[in-house]
Amino acid sequence: MAADIKFGTDGWRGVIAEDYTFDNVRRCAQGFASYLLEKGKQNEWVVAGHDKRFGSENFAAAVAEVLAGNGLRVHLTDGATPTPVIAYAVVNLKACGAVNITASHNPPTDNGFKVRDENGGAIDPQGLLKIEALIPDSIASVKRIPLSEGMSSGKIVKFDPHTPYIDHIRKLIDLQPIKDAGLTVMVDTMWGNGAGYFPRLLEGGRTRIIEIHNERNPSFPEMRRPEPIPPNIDAGLKATVEHKADVLLVTDGDADRCGIGDENGRFVNQLRVYALLAYYLLEVRGQRGAIVKTLSTTGMLNKLGALYGVPVYETGVGFKYVAPKMIETKALIGGEESGGYAFRGNVPERDGILAGLYLLDLMVRLGKKPTELLKVLFEKVGSEYFYDRIDTAFTGNRKDREAAILAARPATLGGLKVTELVTIDGFQFKLEDGGWMLIRFSGTEPIMRVYCETTHGDKVQAILQDGLKVAGIK
Repeated sequence: MAADIKFGTDGWRGVIAEDYTFDNVRRCAQGFASYLLEKGKQNEWVVAGHDKRFGSENFAAAVAEVLAGNGLRVHLTDGATPTPVIAYAVVNLKACGAVNITASHNPPTDNGFKVRDENGGAIDPQGLLKIEALIPDSIASVKRIPLSEGMSSGKIVKFDPHTPYIDHIRKLIDLQPIKDAGLTVMVDTMWGNGAGYFPRLLEGGRTRIIEIHNERNPSFPEMRRPEPIPPNIDAGLKATVEHKADVLLVTDGDADRCGIGDENGRFVNQLRVYALLAYYLLEVRGQRGAIVKTLSTTGMLNKLGALYGVPVYETGVGFKYVAPKMIETKALIGGEESGGYAFRGNVPERDGILAGLYLLDLMVRLGKKPTELLKVLFEKVGSEYFYDRIDTAFTGNRKDREAAILAARPATLGGLKVTELVTIDGFQFKLEDGGWMLIRFSGTEPIMRVYCETTHGDKVQAILQDGLKVAGIK
């Protein structure tokens, strides 16, 4: 019997050639096909795409063979495609879902299998459990047809997903002022799918786009993994200073997440970026609507929600929680601590390209560089907010650790009084200053994360160290 396949916060990921094999990818595709067929989607279209990791295009082709073999029809992307572009293609082509072969920000040894619904968004937890249950135990139970047969019969069709997405983005934002602004924009695409998008969108004006890491290299040189946080973006931050750029935009391996560096080559953490994006939509563009945030992201959003009279909804970590809540509440913006942000008018999926464009528009409209924008934000919410996180491997039984954390009940963390414990997803200890410390086990990797946000910059490390003690690491 083949190994069990478990979906985490955003699908299944595994080590290439160890558990991430063609047979296991085909089994996953069979599970998803069976799920769609149970929902009455026989003969409907499904989008299949991939990133630039080792063998991704071949794994995507294997998925297309299985979907077509089950009586579905497949739009197969004509090359490596950003996750938000695949998500938009689902809606644009009126498909019933998508499979995306990508491991996003994981190390180069890994690849992954993401599934999306008819809205282009993440499938909710109940749906993921159903797909898991439908994955066959044996490759012998997988139905498939050869790729050549699928293409000759019209059951599998290759298509260009990029041009429709570009046209869609141009309807969401007036790009001309950004083109005319004369900015120097450094872009680090982390050897991933975002390469070429900012130059294509912003060409033809005074603004200059300089891309690095924009070729295919599945070993991801100059970074541990294509995750848009230090130290992975150190080369991009250095290049920002060398080129005297006004800002650094970073897209992760599948371009659904966005990282930012300021004009001095310093990282702007993703919680601050989320607050800037919400401020941009609420204040600068004058829009109104709900904010959806995971519990691991910034309290500044709660402040902004109160100031502008819009509701703020907290969810568990992962877009499998955020996307359904955005649809339910017709939210203005949704996002998470990892640097993924989704926007009304687009699909309920993280979009690192659109997030980067919105930040550029904020800079142009206010005539300010990133450091100046942060001053405006902190003045608006009444304080400066500080954030950090520690990821650490753990040993022993996870349930035992969770029980120990629940029993710990610390009175203070980093010298700040604990006011509340929230257990929506992990263990979040609310602090007296409006900050928080969160202990959470990763849904995709065997690691434990300890996060915190506080208005006391000098207490961040003390809070994190106390968090490690509560988690039983120290």
